[in-house]
Amino acid sequence: MTLIANTPKPPYYAVIFTSLRTEEESGYGQMADRMLELASKQTGFLGVESAREEVGITVSYWSDLESIKQWKANVEHQKAQKLGHEKWYSSFKTRISKVERDYGI
Repeated sequence: MTLIANTPKPPYYAVIFTSLRTEEESGYGQMADRMLELASKQTGFLGVESAREEVGITVSYWSDLESIKQWKANVEHQKAQKLGHEKWYSSFKTRISKVERDYGI
């Protein structure tokens, strides 16, 4: 994966996951790697960008809302979400938006 996702011409969708971590590290890195591996195999997945300082922001890009719905329903992803709620995140917010335009160099 590149640092900046190579997305297609819009429209497409972005799932923006903003989080604050707890002090708990046990298993987090391995789970994050697994979720990236699993998401990249999902129908409709277009790419991901992620950064963490005090606040973590991960943006995953999807071709359509149905693909996002299927990813949310993925059993292994649901287990990771549960662990995130219980161990790894003190606060988080997920936002879904439609990308209407993009540009860059």
